[in-house]
Amino acid sequence: MNFRISGLPATHFSHLLSLDDAALDRAGVTRCIADAPGAYPCRITLEDAEPGEELLLLNYAHQSARTPYASTGPIFIRRNARTTQVVVNEVPDQQRRRLLSVRAYDANGWMTDADVTEGAELESLIARFLGEREVDYLHVHNARRGCYACRVDRAKIAASAASMSG
Repeated sequence: MNFRISGLPATHFSHLLSLDDAALDRAGVTRCIADAPGAYPCRITLEDAEPGEELLLLNYAHQSARTPYASTGPIFIRRNARTTQVVVNEVPDQQRRRLLSVRAYDANGWMTDADVTEGAELESLIARFLGEREVDYLHVHNARRGCYACRVDRAKIAASAASMSG
């Protein structure tokens, strides 16, 4: 099963980058500086910020479907994040090092399944969930703090690319 893991679109947050602290505060956003390695996961780049790097902490509607499963939660974005990370058939190190909660949704935003896994085992859970016909996409969260981490979708790989890799 081919899969694609995507960070959040950088364009969703570009309007925040020019705001001063007072304007960020009015918007419910907090500016912070990473003070430890591996502790501030950027949801755009799918990489952890380095100590000393500036981030914004904000509430984000990651599941906006009009169902009881609609959800928002806190996320960090690196202030210098300009490019959304998208990887195919690969789990970013940021997720591999964490305990994860994975939620499977159908095309209408209804949760169909959920489980918890160590990040090093994420591929097998992705394969299990995406192997279910009713599952349309997955949301991955950090299990301990519950923060949204990334989205997983089925990946379409062209036949010529698939034959070259195998």
